[in-house]
Amino acid sequence: MSLLSEMIKIYRGGGLSAEEIRELQRKRLVKLVSYARENSPYYRELYKNIPENFSLADLPPTSKPEMMKNFDSFITDRRITMKRIDEYTADIDNIGKMIDGRYLIFKTSGSTGNPAVVLYDKGAVDVSSAVAAFRTFARREDYKAFMKNGKRTAGVFANYGFYLACGMSRYLSLKMPRRKTKITVDVNAPEEQIVRELNDFAPAMLSGYPSNLALLADLDELKIKPDVVITGGELLTDEIREKLGKKFGCYVQTHYSCTEGGEVACECREKHLHINEDWVIVEPVDSENRPVGCGVQSDKVLITNLPNYIQPFIRYELTDRVIVHDEPCACGRKTRWLEIEGRTDDIISFANGVKIAPMSLYKILEEVPGVRRFQLVQTAPERFELRLAAQTEENIAGAFERAGRELTAFFDRKGVSGVEIVYSEKPPQANRVSGKFKHICREFEQ
Repeated sequence: MSLLSEMIKIYRGGGLSAEEIRELQRKRLVKLVSYARENSPYYRELYKNIPENFSLADLPPTSKPEMMKNFDSFITDRRITMKRIDEYTADIDNIGKMIDGRYLIFKTSGSTGNPAVVLYDKGAVDVSSAVAAFRTFARREDYKAFMKNGKRTAGVFANYGFYLACGMSRYLSLKMPRRKTKITVDVNAPEEQIVRELNDFAPAMLSGYPSNLALLADLDELKIKPDVVITGGELLTDEIREKLGKKFGCYVQTHYSCTEGGEVACECREKHLHINEDWVIVEPVDSENRPVGCGVQSDKVLITNLPNYIQPFIRYELTDRVIVHDEPCACGRKTRWLEIEGRTDDIISFANGVKIAPMSLYKILEEVPGVRRFQLVQTAPERFELRLAAQTEENIAGAFERAGRELTAFFDRKGVSGVEIVYSEKPPQANRVSGKFKHICREFEQ
């Protein structure tokens, strides 16, 4: 596959009927399953009793813990092992570079507390790029303005680590080093630096996590006037959408993507998230993986990423709760659309008025070696409990020491000193009432 051919397929796919999309989806599923059975020892064993003329429901679901436990046998290229990936990702200069010149490596932020390692082959990269080119914009007029103003794109994300946004941005920069139309501004940089970089670049498109952009919107010194703001990674609430629209004077939209599933759904002008059903299968299910009907909220979803052959995500479990709709949309698109219950981590506020978006703290803790799961709980205005689950018990002390040191340094840079960070023997845990897991949360009344 080439990027040009995938761009043509994506463009044409936008005009297919619902029946044509189902036929194309089935064809691509059969091809992916056949490849997985032939090249992945994990899938060969998992599908050993699956008939050739299978239905989607015949295929046993997979999950992140199962994948990571069986990682070397899950991958379809026997030359790729977790040992090699650990060695490769130990060098941050390899961010955005393909291992063996064939696969990009990403690490998920682990919204359920359990990070994953994900590889993209060239087909998955090209499909992701093509979807971004043809389906990202909800409104045609915003796309035209963006193109007219030089396609300058600024993303406010973690500008380090093997995360999808950072990795793809660096991959494209390395591929087209002379094009200066895209920058990534480090979400954890000092506010004055973020403001200076954005003002100097004057982006036509601004992207980032809703909670971070909402904090930036409070800064009078930020003078940019983008043609569109596109958020991701967290739930875009109506309140934040309105706030960003007033600050930047443009249309604000979102999308639904994940590292394992790629670009799952793109928003239309009706603010409906249309599933990219020609390249991804979305199954809303209950807690026992039984399908739930359209209009019913699921307990989780099963995702099948059709273009990724190096690491086949087939009926792969995500903990997102969604409602899928099959009623026609006024925008004219033929695909189903969904509503998603997004991340609900808390914005952290201090007595001196400083506010910090949860994703900034999240990214710091995600980088601490040896940590399998974490939870930072604000128990008082200047006090936090840090709950850790490490790969081994021997990792706990070192992990806590490093985490505390880096959090303290970050708070100091943000103008908050004297913050107490204590180690808690409690494990990271979901809220007892809601059942939701938050990495960054507050347990006191402000």
